[in-house]
Amino acid sequence: MKKILLPLFLLVSVPDAQAVPVVPNFQQGSMTSHTETTSTVTETINSIDFRTGWEYSVTGVGVENNGAALNPGATSTTVNVTPATASADGTTTATLTSSFDSLDLNNMGTFTISDPGGAFQFTQSYSGPGMTNQTIIQRTTTIESVTDTTSTFTQ
Repeated sequence: MKKILLPLFLLVSVPDAQAVPVVPNFQQGSMTSHTETTSTVTETINSIDFRTGWEYSVTGVGVENNGAALNPGATSTTVNVTPATASADGTTTATLTSSFDSLDLNNMGTFTISDPGGAFQFTQSYSGPGMTNQTIIQRTTTIESVTDTTSTFTQ
């Protein structure tokens, strides 16, 4: 009997499967989210101070200059700079010229001690144009951010 049922069972047709829509079956719920972010910022601050002229000072006690001017005379200096770039035929294309005034420190006034053997103090200083100060600040900042979100919903 088993031998007859098996072929008969194979001859029976099976109906096609059909999809059934899924409808959520809940009344309420919640969802949580956790996000962590880390950022690193590295920055360099470079501050440079320049003196565009010159400073000259003379101070003293017990010295004299015989009535001459205290500061040396000014001279004009011109600098010509030829760039390293050249045209296609090998000739230089331009010359840059810069000029500035400075003190003639080779022709300064003569200072003498007014009371030989007595107490005296004498200071003479000169600061020419150029960079006077450079400050470099390097800092790294780490920023950490944490966000926790909870969503609650009902049907």
